[in-house]
Amino acid sequence: MDTTPLDTTPTARRTGPTRRRMLGTALALGAVAPLGLARTASAAPAAAPASSPAPSSGATSPSRLTLPAPTGPFPVGMVPLHLRDESRLDPNARPGKFRELMATVWYPARAADADAYPLAPWMADGALQALLDDAGFPLPLSVAPLTAGHQGAPVHRTGRPLPVVLYSHGAGSHRADHTVMVQELASHGFAVVTVDHTHDGITEFPDGTVVTRDAPMPGLYPRDYAADVLFLLDQVVGLANGRNPDVDGRALPTGLLGGLDARNIGAFGWSKGGTGTALAMIADRRIRAAVSLDGPMACNPPITTDIDRPFMMMTADFARATNPYAETFWGHLRGWRLDVQATGAVHASYGDNMTLIPQAGRLLGMTEQQIQSQVGTLDPQRGILIQQAYPLAFFDLHLRGRHCGNLLDGPSKAFPEVVYHP
Repeated sequence: MDTTPLDTTPTARRTGPTRRRMLGTALALGAVAPLGLARTASAAPAAAPASSPAPSSGATSPSRLTLPAPTGPFPVGMVPLHLRDESRLDPNARPGKFRELMATVWYPARAADADAYPLAPWMADGALQALLDDAGFPLPLSVAPLTAGHQGAPVHRTGRPLPVVLYSHGAGSHRADHTVMVQELASHGFAVVTVDHTHDGITEFPDGTVVTRDAPMPGLYPRDYAADVLFLLDQVVGLANGRNPDVDGRALPTGLLGGLDARNIGAFGWSKGGTGTALAMIADRRIRAAVSLDGPMACNPPITTDIDRPFMMMTADFARATNPYAETFWGHLRGWRLDVQATGAVHASYGDNMTLIPQAGRLLGMTEQQIQSQVGTLDPQRGILIQQAYPLAFFDLHLRGRHCGNLLDGPSKAFPEVVYHP
């Protein structure tokens, strides 16, 4: 998560991240699993923990990690998109190159057909390998989890277009980092569009090119994230109007073109992505409701513009009580607002880390204390339930007008560990 007070795009030198720097970033941020597992006390270039030697060629491969199944009534479909913003040159790429992004659309799939389409991996092999290599981490690609998303499955259509939610990841992360939340929303009838912020994380393009975070400084700042989100918003409008935005012209799943509701769009983001989401909401009123997952809300100039649309903050390390940027931001929320915090949560608790780090940590022989140093003392199963329930209740209420229970009204008996901050 980047809280650098500058807010212009730097010109980064064209070198990849060092293993030490990426590993240090992972530890500081609780970055995506399994990268964040490599060390708990040191950012030294890594070998396997003493209690977990790297598998030999004759060793049995570790078990595949798993993600919790979404709870909604619909199977989930997904399709990746390769996008190019021809209104912006990318200062982090070679001169004259437009900004290119990878995105994924997640959606409710047609039940009769979904099982005929393969489940998507959590992350493309090349990008995942880059994570493991940069961390010096001895896990094989075969442990990577599968998602609930059926690649290319037809969209479940009801005669009404699907409300849309955009997702922005944190610094040094990638668009799969909150798949648990994303596929939960899709299983309940939302289309969710996730994006990699190229040069501020790890992404893989269709030709196999893997782009990592730029060195020696972060490649993007919160307003650059917001610019990516606003571009993504325009692509959603194009899809809603029957236009395929994929640069390579790949066919889209049946029912996706014309199947999205361009008048009913929300957004959420984690860490720097939460700050970028807030800035995008300020810039474009088409974003009707938004959620920040422990966003620091730090940028220059500070965020002092009033927001009159619904906004929910799910905080941990960047709670208002300890983060003046978040407190200032809260004071400019003039519409419906909510600030909740799960007791025992840390910055990495709101995301797939909450389930993947404990699983991978046990494969590597980490102690419970080491695992908790990464994801907090909140029980992982409870943490998963919280991140499935609260964003869904929020977007149900503010994008579909469905008041499902009293979860957003105040302290809930179903989630006694969640504190509501007035």
